[in-house]
Formats: sequence, structure tokens, C-alpha cells
Amino acid sequence: MGVKKKKETQVTSLTVCHQDLETLRSLADVEGKNLASLLLHCVQLTDGVSQIHYVKQIVPLLEKANKNGKCDPTIRSCLDILAGIYLSLNLKNPLKKVLASSLNDLPECFLTEATQSFTSRLQEELNTTTDLYSYRKVIDNISSCMENFDLGRSSVNNLLENVLHYLQKSLIEISEENRKLAGNHIVQTQLMNDLLVGIRVSVMLVQKVQGFQRLHLKSSPTWQSMCGLLSIFTKFLSDDDLLQTIQSTSGLAVILFIKAMFHPPEKIPDLISSLLLRSVDHTSIPEWLWNCCRSLCCADVSQSALLFLCQGTLTMLDWQDGRMGPSGEALLLDTVRVLFTLSSQIKESTLEMFLSRILASWTNSAIQVLESSSPSLKDRLNGNSDVVRRLLEYVYTHWEHPLDALRHQTKTIFRNILQMHQLALEESGSDLAADGFIFQLTESLLRLEWHSKGKYTCLGCLVDYIGIEHILALAKTIPSQILEVMGDQSLVPYASDLLETMFKSHKSCLKSQAVDSTWIDKWHETWVSPLLFILCEGNLDQKSYVIDYYLPKLLNCNPESLSYMVKILQTSADAKTGSYDSRGALGALMACLRTARAHGHLQSATDAWRDLVSSARIKQGLIHQHCQVRIDTLGLLCESNRSTEIVSTEEMECIQFFITYNLNSQSPGMRQQICSLLKKLFCRIQESSQVLYKLEQSKSKHEPENELTRQHPSVSLQQYKNFMSSICNSLFEALFPGSSYPTRFSALTILGSIAEVFPVPEGSVQTVYQLSHDIDVGRFQTLMECLTGTFEEVKILAFDLLMKLPKTFVQFQDSEKLQGLFQAALELSTSTKPYDCVTASYLLNFLIWQNALPSSLSAYLKTQRVACGDGDKSAALVESNTLIVIKCLLENLEEEVSRAENSLLQAAASFPMYGRVHCITGALRKLALNSLQLVSEWRPVVEKLLVTSYRLSAVVSPVIQSSSPEGLIPMDTDAGKEGKTCDVTAQMVLVCCWRSMKEVALLLGSLCQLLPMRSVPESPDGLLTVEQVKEIGDYFKQHLLQSRHRGAFELAYTGFVKLTEILNRCPNLSLQKLPEEWLWDVLEEIRCSDPSSKLCATRRSAGIPFYIQALLASEPKKGKMDLLKITMKELISLAGPTDDSQSTVPKVHALNILRALFRDTRLGEIIIPYIADGAKAAILGFTSPVWAVRNSSTLLFSTLITRIFGVKRGKDELSKKNRMTGSEFFSRFPELYPFLLKQLETVANTVDSDTGELNHHPSMFLLLLVLGRLYPSPMDGTCSALSMAPFIPFIMRCGCSPVYRSREMAARALVPFVMMDEIPDTIRTLLAKLPDYTDQCFRQNHIHGTLLQVFHLLQASSDSKHRMNTYFQQELADVAVCTKAKIWLAKRQNPCLVTRAVYIDILFLLTCCLDKPSKGNQPVLEHLGFWEEVRRIILESELITGFPYTFTVPGLPQYLQSLTKLAIAAVWAVAAQAGEQARDVPISFSRLLESSFPEVRLLTLEALLERFSAAASGLGEKGLPPLLWNMGGTFLILAMKESHPECLCKILKILHCMDPSEWLPHTERCVHLTPKEFLIWTMDIASNERSEIQSEALRLASKVIAHHMQTCEETRDLVAPHLKQWVQLVLSSCGDHLPTESRLAAAEVLTSTAPFFLTNPHPILGLQDTLALWKRVLTLLQSEEQVIRDAATETVMTAMSQENTCQSTEFAFCRVDASIALDLALAVLCDLLQQWDQLAPGLPVLLGWLLGEGDDLTACVESVHQVEDYLFEKTEVNFWAETLIFMKYLYKHLFRLLSKSSWRPHSPERLCHLQRTASEQCHLLSQLFRELPPTAEFLKTVEFTRLRIREERALACLRLLAFLEGKEGEDTPVLRALDSPAAVNQLTLPRTETAC
Repeated sequence: MGVKKKKETQVTSLTVCHQDLETLRSLADVEGKNLASLLLHCVQLTDGVSQIHYVKQIVPLLEKANKNGKCDPTIRSCLDILAGIYLSLNLKNPLKKVLASSLNDLPECFLTEATQSFTSRLQEELNTTTDLYSYRKVIDNISSCMENFDLGRSSVNNLLENVLHYLQKSLIEISEENRKLAGNHIVQTQLMNDLLVGIRVSVMLVQKVQGFQRLHLKSSPTWQSMCGLLSIFTKFLSDDDLLQTIQSTSGLAVILFIKAMFHPPEKIPDLISSLLLRSVDHTSIPEWLWNCCRSLCCADVSQSALLFLCQGTLTMLDWQDGRMGPSGEALLLDTVRVLFTLSSQIKESTLEMFLSRILASWTNSAIQVLESSSPSLKDRLNGNSDVVRRLLEYVYTHWEHPLDALRHQTKTIFRNILQMHQLALEESGSDLAADGFIFQLTESLLRLEWHSKGKYTCLGCLVDYIGIEHILALAKTIPSQILEVMGDQSLVPYASDLLETMFKSHKSCLKSQAVDSTWIDKWHETWVSPLLFILCEGNLDQKSYVIDYYLPKLLNCNPESLSYMVKILQTSADAKTGSYDSRGALGALMACLRTARAHGHLQSATDAWRDLVSSARIKQGLIHQHCQVRIDTLGLLCESNRSTEIVSTEEMECIQFFITYNLNSQSPGMRQQICSLLKKLFCRIQESSQVLYKLEQSKSKHEPENELTRQHPSVSLQQYKNFMSSICNSLFEALFPGSSYPTRFSALTILGSIAEVFPVPEGSVQTVYQLSHDIDVGRFQTLMECLTGTFEEVKILAFDLLMKLPKTFVQFQDSEKLQGLFQAALELSTSTKPYDCVTASYLLNFLIWQNALPSSLSAYLKTQRVACGDGDKSAALVESNTLIVIKCLLENLEEEVSRAENSLLQAAASFPMYGRVHCITGALRKLALNSLQLVSEWRPVVEKLLVTSYRLSAVVSPVIQSSSPEGLIPMDTDAGKEGKTCDVTAQMVLVCCWRSMKEVALLLGSLCQLLPMRSVPESPDGLLTVEQVKEIGDYFKQHLLQSRHRGAFELAYTGFVKLTEILNRCPNLSLQKLPEEWLWDVLEEIRCSDPSSKLCATRRSAGIPFYIQALLASEPKKGKMDLLKITMKELISLAGPTDDSQSTVPKVHALNILRALFRDTRLGEIIIPYIADGAKAAILGFTSPVWAVRNSSTLLFSTLITRIFGVKRGKDELSKKNRMTGSEFFSRFPELYPFLLKQLETVANTVDSDTGELNHHPSMFLLLLVLGRLYPSPMDGTCSALSMAPFIPFIMRCGCSPVYRSREMAARALVPFVMMDEIPDTIRTLLAKLPDYTDQCFRQNHIHGTLLQVFHLLQASSDSKHRMNTYFQQELADVAVCTKAKIWLAKRQNPCLVTRAVYIDILFLLTCCLDKPSKGNQPVLEHLGFWEEVRRIILESELITGFPYTFTVPGLPQYLQSLTKLAIAAVWAVAAQAGEQARDVPISFSRLLESSFPEVRLLTLEALLERFSAAASGLGEKGLPPLLWNMGGTFLILAMKESHPECLCKILKILHCMDPSEWLPHTERCVHLTPKEFLIWTMDIASNERSEIQSEALRLASKVIAHHMQTCEETRDLVAPHLKQWVQLVLSSCGDHLPTESRLAAAEVLTSTAPFFLTNPHPILGLQDTLALWKRVLTLLQSEEQVIRDAATETVMTAMSQENTCQSTEFAFCRVDASIALDLALAVLCDLLQQWDQLAPGLPVLLGWLLGEGDDLTACVESVHQVEDYLFEKTEVNFWAETLIFMKYLYKHLFRLLSKSSWRPHSPERLCHLQRTASEQCHLLSQLFRELPPTAEFLKTVEFTRLRIREERALACLRLLAFLEGKEGEDTPVLRALDSPAAVNQLTLPRTETAC
């Protein structure tokens, strides 16, 4: 948000040769007023910007000298020198353009002389420049002469013959040099750029020089040069080794030169048509053309050459107004036919991109021609023509293309199609919207699914052309439909752009038609009302995207809509407050206000509060339970469209309040947004403070107050200082011991932003705040301690913040402290815990910046520090310190490697070496290695570093390269010999080894990337030699190809990538060639399949794919990617089918490597042309008899599916987001069409043999998987060559497979191939194929396959938006009639339960589809007698007659479930029709619930639970149906005898949903238990059963207890004795070790019973039990799981919304977050203690919480004395809870309570005990602190933190006790942070020991 400084322009100064300088000196006059003097002054300057000023004075000076109209010799000489200066300047130098611009205004009398000078100088350049690498400068000069420079153009015209000859010569020589240097891509890139510029200049010459207008002399030198250039361009056009931009430009040049040279001009279109159609008649063209363009006149012109000729045709010929006549129109049509042909052939992404641009260019040319074309062309280019149909097909198949630029071209083409059709219409004034083509196009677009991105862009184009009214007439709800899809991030930009186009069009349309302002109401109803509905009711993602994308555009279009929205939302805000998963109206309100303010529609947040929303509501938003509401409210305060807007006092107060409760956010996204918004606020403060400083300086005491500030600037500035200081205090307080990772991350990030936004002032610049002013010794120590811990992000933030502070703040004065820190860093660098070495690295990097290193390191500095100036002093010091530290680390590492060579086990257990390497790498990365001063000292260090790295790698590589590295413990050479024992596990060995390999790889990669290279060994500059780089490459090669451990080779890959990127940019040719050599070597090794090869054939080929990936991915993308092409060809060849058994291992390698390459996103679209071959290899490989080949093929296939269809974005396996139309798929991969069709035909023809033999056909699975992701589009052409129809019969035949899974897949694959309106016909066809009951011979597999296809087709139609369509309903009714004809398949006549089940599923689906009555008629199913058939099936089924089967019968569970679902549907149908007289049901629920099969009971219970839940929540339309009345007794009986856990759980849920008054009185009658005994039974279940049943039983027991509490005294007394057991149940359900479900149930129970047991004015439970329940609420509020905290927050919100507690806080009845709920809960509890008059017994309990009674102090003692460390020690850790925050809130409320209360303890024994305990703890803690090492915060971080927390708790407890006794501040130790009662709200927890 800060103002960005404008980058200063760098201008290289102009110079002249010595001879010209002397000439100027001799010609300069004494007064210095002539041109020579001016030029002399100019060239003597060294600043290019100043020279521009002089150059601009040249023409004014010459105009003064132009009095006699003659050019004297002085001026002539000066003009000559000016010509030399112009030609000497670089093309991009601004001086060149300024000089040309000035000379364009040269007086006429000097033009002739000036032209001669420029011609002479240019002639000299053309004649004398012979160096091939200097040609570019001359070509650039020719180009600049032609570009808006009259003198230059005249000079080139004069030298046209020479210039053409020079261009011809230079292009020939450069192209020859390029051919010779093949492989040296760095030089080739430069040469190809020179070629490109040469071609462009040639084109510019022909276009701009007048000498080409009549070029007839065939024998002239100019003509010969032209022919020569045309020949060169023709050659370039066909040369695929050149860059495609060169070929493309050559295509333009060929057409342009032909146009310039060929006569007569009217025959040019015919000539070019013959070239494009490859039908050139040699006898009909001139000989010169044949000689120049012979390769283009034959039949085998390459696709790319043809494409670029089309581009040249469209670009270089004059299409305006049809000037080329009928032949031009024919050429236009021929061109588009060629382009259509190429479209079906070209698959390379770059050529596809060219093609799309050229097609768009063709449509532009067509529009130009149509503006004055013949009627026949209009007929051939209107919307109904074949050309437009083909263009639309191109649009439809490419509008989802992965290339953004190509998708954009489809939009251009579509828009141009509409314009072409408009021009082609004969009726000039006709209504475009009423046109048949447009109407049909609109309808077909609207029918498309909304997941198609192209739909949005095309609809947007249509709106631009025909307006929105016509579209709204066809689809009135289109705004809501589009807003509905805005939950999908990939569609949001498209949807929001379309909506913007629509509402803008609608607004202008309504305004133009309206006579008053009422039009706005209709506009609001159409566009704003759906928005408000989404903001209040939509899902989270949908709301976020609508707010971010749609709302700003809507407000920008109509800012007045804000007040309309706010008015509606204000009304709803009280009713819809939101929750943890819903923003409610308050959230919507804040989002609208935030967006409005950020876009300048609100003056300031203060105005927003005053005019639109109260400050109380703002405060509610800042602590709302939903995180996005908090962010939007913060955004309202922080964001403004004016960067200098003054921050108000109210805003600052709210920000301070926000920071108190929102730093500890678990969501990374929210943390990032908080930090970003606060940084914007700080920028506003900084920039507005600059305005205030200026106002302060200019404002006199008597001036009226400025409206901007409303107070004196000095007051505002002081408020800013106080606010920033207060913010920093809060942030440093948040870095207390034990603060969570989110809190530390947020606090450090915000502090870093403050340091960045408010820099140390320089010069006269004033800054309102400096962070360093608020940092003392204690806070510095706090930042240092942030370098410990386990999260590297916190270390990075702390280190960066330390580096941003002034150097005087971070210098240690105490050498002993310095030595201690350095020693700690060295110890941490060999720790067995991986994160310790990261701490060591940051510590060492920090110490490197110290002015003095520890004296123990002085031995490592062999030379004196380099003498340097003040500017370089810091850099030299850092370099020297880095060198010393690296030498020290390296010496230690060498010693440890030597010891590890003898005992790797000892090294793994005691001194894993990877930490040392990590620290060395970290130190090197912080140093500018390209500008070292101690090069001579660095060289031996680098050499030693490489040698030691190789030695370390040699020690650990046997483990990493082992066939089973995970469990290997190697034999040591000396451990057994010396009798040493070493407590080491295989895990420790492996971690030591792979991390060592990782760090070595990263170190070597960093060395290659950072260190300057020596061109020759003797070179004085550079640190790495060529040989060393080759050695590093060989190292990576060995370990990538031989390592087995994934961690090792993945990280070796990271280092190797760095090396290959360097090699590819390296000017040394031998190094540049290395990647290519390595690639050929490994491909050869793979191809040979030598048994002695060490390549790993298992573990997905281990590091081999990574190795090849690194070599290919680093190949320059702008080149031809030859390595990739050759490698892919080789790999696909190896992966293909072969008969050779020896080829198995190469095939496996090839498949695994292909998988890695297809997954590599860096290869992008370059890899797409190989997808079809990869898919073929995968599908054929799946049929291999070798398991390894099949496995690798499966993995490759999975990768290809993701590459083609995109990453899966939802749970639905076949979501439309991960599918594409058949035409799009097969147009992108046309080779797969015949392949897949042939494979599928082969499978389908043999899938089911007559002999019954089982044919598995493994490839069927993959084929159906691919085909299942395709679908037909309504936009597909009817006569497409790639139609999906041929696949349908084969897919249907696959449904006859004897394999169940194959039949299911065939059914799923069939669905997308059938258009939605063809589904009923297809179903009828399938049903007709089913056998009749009378048929003698049929196969159940065939029946099952057919039924599955019917089922899935029917399911697709039931999910469709066409379901309510009347025509569609009639079609389905016909299907129901056909289904009745085969009803025997659902009855006992069909012996197969599997097919019976599927048929019943079909019947059930039909009931779902046809369940609504049509207008005025009875329901369709009733009319058809369908329900009667269903009733008969149920009555004759085993549900009524009983089951003769056991579970061994195939398909029984499936059949039971299907039958039960149908039975339930029938019962509901009868109940709906009969109302209260629901007696004629086919089967009762009671009977279903009595079934002996749990499947039947479970489905029935689920259906009933759904109804009871809806009735209980008030969501049911009419409450419970009569059928379910009085069922309480039934469920009670079921509960007692149910043995199935899931069924019992459902029964308990149903009872919980029911009102206890309906069933509790009947317990004695139904289950022979009194209500009291039933409660005991429920609590027993809650005590003993598994977690889910436990939770439901606890909920039910709690509801029963609550029911008793609400009724009479008698029943309350009845359950009172059992409340203790219930309390224990609740308490035991809150433990962190329990499943989430148990704790959620406990939180819900506490919420529902809060009015009775937590906040009751007359407590029912004893105080101890009540406080125990409150303690559990507080525990749940500190849970690590968000869902638990949110549930516990509901308890607090319920508690503080009661009549007796709502005055305790200002947030009663508000939705709040858990962070503040913890604070509010304690406020309410303290208030209740006072209300209950229970302060005396309650206070000791709360003080016990404060002290942490019950926490085991012995754990602290043991951890301090613990010596043995374990790798990956696993303990229960809560990363969210912060003990001291809980303590802070508790202390605050107890202090307030005691301060305002006159209460004093009557019996202080309990308090005395607490005081003794706290004092003893303080004494023990001080002893433990003394036993810790000097730098315990680094070496014993966990133990140190634990002790600090215990210390703070004990001191807080003592302080309160002292206050209570009236002895505050006498002899009792006090809490350092609370020196006054006023500080109670700002508890400062960090220690303040001196650190430096």
C-alpha cells in the first residue's frame, strides 16, 4: 500500500572517437556558442541524462544559424560527427531516440548535408564491419534508421542496394555459424536472436522504403539481393532446428517479398492459394520464384511451414474492403480450409498456440472482407455456413484448453463469429437477438453445464452483442445460477466477469428505458438480492469468492447499492448472528462495508460506524466465532483506498482490542491475512504521519483546524506513537514462555512489518515511530529465545527481525556470554534431534554479524582482516567471521567423519554429522560469494569441504544404497573390538545417514549455485574449478542412480537440479555438454539391461526418474527441447509391447521414468504431445504377465489421468470438473480414438465366451476408466469424425463380463456417452433386451450387467436439472411401464438375489423420479398402478414371509438393503396419501425393526432418525407424520434388547430427538424400569460401551436429567442422588486422550445443562462438582481441536446469556471465539461465585487452578536431570493451549473480584497451605534453575520453558495471596509483571534477566 518509488532511468553516455573529438575542439568558438562548442560540452559529460539536455539544444541552435540559408563547413563537420554519434549508440539507449527526434526538426537547408553525412557514415559501417558477432549492431542501426527517423530512412534509401546485400550476407553467415555451433545453446540463442532481427529488418525495409514500389529490373543487384533473401527466408521457414519465432517471421517475409516482386498484383491471391493448397504448377510461375521457393512448391511442405505461410497471407496481404476482389475471397476460404486441416494434425503446444492466433487473425480478415464482399461470400460465412460451424467446433474443443493464451483466442474467435454473422445478414437493420442462429446458439450455451469455462466467455460475448434482456427472458434465474457455482475457485474469475458484463448491460438497458428512478428496484432484485442470499446462507467458499470477486464489481458499477444492502443486513444482523461455520448477517455486513471502504465508497471507518453500523457491532465482529467475520472487520479498520488517510482513535482502540485475542489462530490463511492487513495499517500510519509532519510545519497557531485531522497534527502524531508503542508491548508480551507457534508466528511477523515500515530515519526524514526505542535487554533476550523451538518459520522470523534492528542493539558486550552462545551452537550442531541443528545454524549466523567473535576462534584466522573503507567494513567483517566459523565447523566435521569411519553406530547415537554440514551451508548462503575478498583463504577451505563431504557420503552411503535401508544396522569396525556398547536403533542409524546425504547434497548444490567458477585452474578469480564441478556431477549421478532411500535421493535431486541449471547456463562448452552426455549414458545403461548394473529396478526405479527429470527439466525452454524429444521417443519405445523377456527391466524403468516426467509441472505443455503414446504404453503394459510391468503401468496410467483431466477437486470420482467432452479429448489426442476403439472392440468381442471360460481382460479396467471421464456436449457437431457413438455398443457388451467389478465399471462408463435427452430411449432399449419369465435360457451375468446400466442411466437422469421437465417426466413414465413388463426379476421367480436387488434399486429410483403429482392429476406412479406392484413385491418378499437363507447366499445383504429401502419408500408414500388414516401400509416400521437382520434394522432406523431429527430441529414441513406418533415405547423396547452397536446408537439418537415427556412416563410399562432406573441404565451404558454409544448415552442421560430438573420438585429429588455419577461421567468424557466424539458430546451436554448446573442462581450440585464442571469447560476451550473449542464456546455463550449472568460481560448474546470465550468464562464464573456467596470455599479452588495444583512438579525435576535423549520422542502435545494465557485471565478476574469485594477469609488454613506450597515451589524452582547449564534456553529449551511457566504460576499465586492479606509489596515474592493493579490487563510474562 506504500507509495512505490519510481525507478531512476539509467542512460549510458555518448562518446566520440579521438579524431572527432579533436575536430570539435578545433571548430569550437571562444564564446562557446556554436554547434561544435555545444557538442564538445556534451561529449565531455559522463552523465547520459545531462547529455540529453544538450542534444535537445542542437536544432534550436541550428535554427538561429539558419539566417543565410547556407551550411558552412563547421556545421557540415558537426553533422558528420552527429551521424557518427547516432550510429555508435546502442539501440535501446534513450539518447538515440532523443537525437533522432531532434534531427527530424532539422532546418531544410541542412537536410541535404545531413543526409550525405548519414549516408556516408552508414556506408562506412556496411563496408568495414566484417566480424560476424558485430553484424547485429549494424542491423540494429539499419532498423533504427527506418523507425521514425527521416534522415535515416533517406540514407537507407540511398544505400538500398548495399543494405540488401549486407542483410543477405549477414543472414547467410550467421545461419552457417549457428549450424556449426549446434549444441552450444548459449551462443546459439544469441545467433538466433540476430537472425530474427535480420529478418524483421528485411521486412521493415520492404514495407517502408519507397524503392520497392516498382521493382521490375530482374538483372539489377537489388533484384538479385531480393531473390537471395527470399531463398534464405524459404530455407528458414522449413528449418525445424531454428526457433519457431524465426520460422514464423520468415513466413511473413516470404509472402511480403512475393507480394513486392510478383507481377501482375491481381494474380497474387491465386499464386498464394496454390502454395497453400500445395498445387503449384511449375510451368505457370516465373523461374525466379521457382528457384527461390522450390521447397514450398512441392507437395511435402511441413505443417509448421504451411501454418506460417497462412500467417503471412493474413498479415501481409491487404484484406481491407475486399480490395483483392473475387480471387481474394477465394484465397480467404482456401486459407481457412488449410487451417482446419492443420488443426486436426498439429499437437505441439507452441504450434497450437500459433494456430489459434492465426485463426483469430483469419476471423479479423474475414470481417474486413465482409464489410464490402459479394453475396456468395456472405452466404459462405454466415452463422449457418460450414466454415462457421467448423470455427465453432474449434472454439468448443479448445475453450477448456490448459493454455490460458489459447483459451483467450477462442473468445476472440467467438466474438468475431458473431460479428461475421451480423455482417453476413442481408437485412441490415434486423434484430440480432431474434435471428435463428443467435437464438439457437444462446439456447445451446444455456443448456451447457456451468462447470464449462468456455460457457462464461461465450455468454459474455453474446451479452455484448444482443444485450442481457433476451438472455434473462430465456433464463430468469441466471444470476443465481452463476452465483451458485462461485464456490469453485477455478470458475470464480469467469463467473464474476460474466456477471459484471451482465449487470452492466442490464443497468444501461434499464436506464435507457426508464422514465424515473424506479428502474433501480428491478436491478436490485435481479442482481443484489441473490448476492445477499449467498452472503447470509451460502457455503464458506462461495461467500468468500463472492465477496472478493463479485461484490467489488457490483459496488463499482452502482455505489448507491451499498446503503440498500446495509439496510437489509442491519435488519437481519440481530436475528442471524452466525456461528463457527456460518458468517450470518453480521459477517455479510462487515464484508460489504470492508469492500466498500477498500474501493473508496466510504469516507472512513469512523464514518461507517456513525452512519451505518455501531461501534459495539464492530467490536462483536472483531471477536466473532467465525474467523472470516473477524478478518473482514479488521479489514474494514485497516484498508482504505487512500494511503494517507488518518487512522482515528476509535480505529486504534479496536485494533488493540483485536490483537489481544487473535494472535493464536490455527489457520495459516487467517494468520497471513491478519499480518497483511496490519501491515497496510502501519503503512497508512507512516504515510499519513508524513502528511501530518508537513501540516505541523506549515500550520500556525491561529489557523483554523484542518478538516483532515480534526485536531492539531502534533496530537495525532503523539497518538500514533502511543498506539505503536502499545502494539509492540502487546506483541512482545505474546512471546511469553510456552506461547504457541501461531502466537509467535503472528507476533514476530507483525513486529517484522513494523521494523520494515518504520525504518531507521536517514537525513532529514522524520518517522513517527522506531521499534528499537521499545526494545530493551529483556526483549532482546526474548527474541534470541525465539531462535529455539521446533518450528523453523519462527526461527526465520526472529532472525530476520534481529537483522532489521540497528547494529548497536545486537552487539554483545559480554565476551563470556558470546563464548557461551557459540559453545551452545556447536553442541546443538551435533544434537540427535534434527531441529537443533537448525537452531545452531541461526545462532551461528547471528554470531557471524558480531564485531568480535569468541577468543577461542582466533586460531582459525591465519591472515589479518582485510583493510577496507567504511562502506565495505561490514561486508569484510561478515566474510572474515564466516570464514572462521566454517573453518571451525569443518575441523570438527573432519574429526567426526574419521570417528564415524570406525563406528557409524557411535556417530548415529552421539554425534550425527549432518548438523555440522547444515550449519556450513547456512553460513555460506548468507554470504555474497561473488564478491569475496579473502579468495586465497577460501580456496583451500572449499577444497577441504568437498573432500570431507565425499568422505561423509562414503560412510553413510552403504546404508542408503542397501536394498533394505529402513531396518539396517551396519557392523562397526571397532565397536566390538574395544568392547564398547552403543544404545542405538536402526531408526537412529537411518536418520543419521539420510540426513547426512541430504545435507551433503544441499551443500554441493549450493556450492555450485553460489560459488564463482574458475575458467582455468590458474585463474585468480573464482573458487570452483571445472574438475571440481565434474566431480560434484559424478557424485550426484552415483547417488541418484544407486540410492534406495527415497529421502536421500529426493534431496540429492534438489542439489542436482541446482547443478544442472548452472551447467546449462555455463559458457564453458565441456561443462555445458555434461547433462547431455550423462543422459545418453544412463539411457544406454537402461537399454542394455546389464545384469551387473547397479540401477535399482524396484522402489519405482528409486532415483533414476529423478536423475533424468533433473537433466531434462533444466534444458532451456526457449530452445527446441531436443533432449526431451529424443528421450521421450526412446522411453516410449522401451515402454511399448515386446516379445523379448530380457526387456522387462528396461520396460519397468521406462514406465517409471515416463511417470515422473508426466508429473513434472516444469515441463508444462511441452510434454502434452507424448501423452497419447504414454497412455498406449500404460494400457498395453497392464496386460503384461509380469507384475512389475503391470504395477508401473498402473502408476503411469494414474499420472496420465491426472495430467489429462486435472487434479481431483471433489469427492465425486467422476465430477464434471475432472472430465471433458469426447470431442475435446479426441481432438487433443486423436491417436487415441482408433486405439481405444480397437482395444475396446477386442475386449468386448471376447469378454464373455459361450463356453463360460473366464476372460479377465486386465486392460478393460483402464479403458473403461478413461471412457468414463468423457461426455458428449450439446455443442458437439452432428457429423463429427470423432463421434462417441461407436463406443456405446462395445461398452454395453462389456456389461456381460463375468467379473462383477467390470460390469459395474461398464455401467458407469456408459452414462456419459448417452446424451441426457436420449437416456429414456436407451433405458427402454436395454429393458427390452432382458429375458421374460417364460424364457428357458438366460445368464444372470448378462441380466446383471444390463440392469446396472439401466440403474446408472436412471440415476444420472434423477440427478439432472431436467428432472422436473414435463416432457422428461412423461418419458420416465414410459420407462416405468417398460419396467413393469419385467417385474418378475424383482420377485421370487428370479432365483438370483444380486439381480433381484438391482431391479429393486431401479424401482426405488423410479419412485424418487416420479414422486410429484403433475398439474391437476394424481401422481404418475399411482396412475400407472406402480405402487400396487411395489406393494405386491413387498408382501411376497422375505420381509413378510421370513428368510430361508443364511449369510452364505451371494447378494443377501445387498438384497436386504434394496428391499428395505423400497419398503420404506412405499410406507412413506402410503402415509403421504392417507394422512392420519395410514393403515394400509404394506409393512409396518415395527415389523422392520423386529427383523433379525441388522441391515434391515439399521436402514429403518436411519430413515426414522432423519424424520425425528427434522421434527426436533423444526426443519420438517408438517412435523411428524401420524405414522410415527406414540413410538416411544417401541424404541424403549428396542433399546433394551438391541445387540448391534450401530443400531443401538441410532435408537439412542432417536430417543434423544424425541421429547422425554412423550416416552419417559412409559418406561415402567414398556421395559419394567422406573424413570430413575432407566437413567441409571443409560449412565451405565455411557460408562461401559464404546465411544460412539457412550456419547449418545451421555447425551440421552443428560436430556433426561434436564427434563427432570424442569419438572416438579418430586422428580428433581428423585434424580438428585445420581447427579454425582452423571458429573463423573461428564468429567471423564473431557480428557484430551479421548476421541473427538466423546469430548464433543461432553461439550454439548455442558451446553444443554448449563442453565441448571453451571449458572443456576441456586446451585443444585455442590460447589466442588460445579467448579469441576466449569474446569472442564475451560479445559475444552483450550483443546487443540477447533471443533471442540467451538463446541465449548457454545457452552460459554449459553452460560453468559442467562438472566443472572448477562450483565457479567458486554458480549452476552453474541457469537464469540474460543480465545475470548476463555476470558469471558472466567468473568462469569467469578461473578457467579459472588452471586452464590461462595467466595470462601471457591477462592482456594481457583487459586489452586492458578498455581497448577494437580500438575506433577516431579516431571520438571526429572526432565532437568535427564541425560538420555530419544529420537522422535512422542508425547501428548497441545500446540494451541497456552498455560500462561489461562493464568493471565484467571489472575485478572480474581484480582478484580478481590479488589471490588470487601470479603476477607474467615478460616485461612486452606490459603496458608496454598501459600506454603507456592513458596516451596519457588524455592525448588530457583534450585533447579541453578542446576541448568549457562545457556539453558538453547541447550535445555523444553525444561527451561517448563520451569519458567511454573515460576510464573507460583509467583502469581503468591501475589494474590499477599494482596488478600493486605501485605502487598512487603516480604513476599511478587509477580514481576504485575507491579501495580493497573497492569492487571497487560500481563507481561517474559523474564527480564539481563541477556547481554
